[in-house]
Amino acid sequence: MIISRTPFRVSLFGGGSDYPAWSSAHGGAVLGCAIDKYCYISVRRLPPFFEHKHRIVYSKIETVNCVSEIEHPAVKHVLQEMNVETGLEIHHDGDLPARTGLGSSSSFTVGLLHALHALDSRMVSKQALAQQAIEVEQNVIREHVGSQDQVWAAFGGLNRIDFRSDGGFEVKRLIVRPARLQELLGSFLLFYTGLSRYASQIAEKKIANLHAQSAHVHRMVDMVDDAEAIITGDNRSIYELGALLDESWALKRELANCVTNPQIDTIYDAAMSAGATGGKLLGAGGGGFMLFQVPIERQDAVKQRLDTLIGLPFGLDSCGSKIMVYEPNGLNAH
Repeated sequence: MIISRTPFRVSLFGGGSDYPAWSSAHGGAVLGCAIDKYCYISVRRLPPFFEHKHRIVYSKIETVNCVSEIEHPAVKHVLQEMNVETGLEIHHDGDLPARTGLGSSSSFTVGLLHALHALDSRMVSKQALAQQAIEVEQNVIREHVGSQDQVWAAFGGLNRIDFRSDGGFEVKRLIVRPARLQELLGSFLLFYTGLSRYASQIAEKKIANLHAQSAHVHRMVDMVDDAEAIITGDNRSIYELGALLDESWALKRELANCVTNPQIDTIYDAAMSAGATGGKLLGAGGGGFMLFQVPIERQDAVKQRLDTLIGLPFGLDSCGSKIMVYEPNGLNAH
């Protein structure tokens, strides 16, 4: 039995510039963090006593005799890419629901790859794990996804990630004093809108508009430099991020008409009127989680104004994808 644990993420600045359609021409940069909410993948070799060869358990249960029969796209294509021939049982459990803007699909792919490598007694670097997940999602499954989610899932941490035009990337861990980091994390409130969506469908429309809205994307990338200076500069107020988030959200809304909707706009306006300094909808748009930066003295007012929504306290994950249980020969263990 192998169990991997892979974090979800909160993306703060630069989103959109990590789509290959943009980064291959201009490069890109994002800033954000992995959070202490996780996707768990367990994998074991299935004994040959069953009518089926593979059993996959997620929001549904699949029992099949051939990998090509698997409906779950990530499981199917990862097993094909890794030339899996032995029967497997794969279970997914998550701290949070899918399709909510926290990078859950990439966390799933990274966690599954990590677990399968471990099952075959292979160590894999964080860089290689992220690159493989990007390759699977973008070029094998052909989802309309960027490259930041896979990197945070693999690496963890509070990072700036720069994307090169050749498809490579560099991860820069931000050096922040513990008290400053606690001030940063304590300034955020995260709420679930109750709306889920398929990010790839929204992302497809955003990607089509990236070059037409190139000035917006360039500005959103510039914000990565601004945000890094604020977070790492002890002489700056951490709440300067709020104005940047507000500007970034205004630009993101213009990338496609499906990024927001009246319900999301109402939530955003309510939080701002109650004392938030800025915020954004996480992920591609259309639903999921909304993040706000709120001064401590106004947080109760914002929570009260948004009391119909579920709030989610969160902390930082610094490890990235991790093998929690490693018993590759569990069936033969005594």
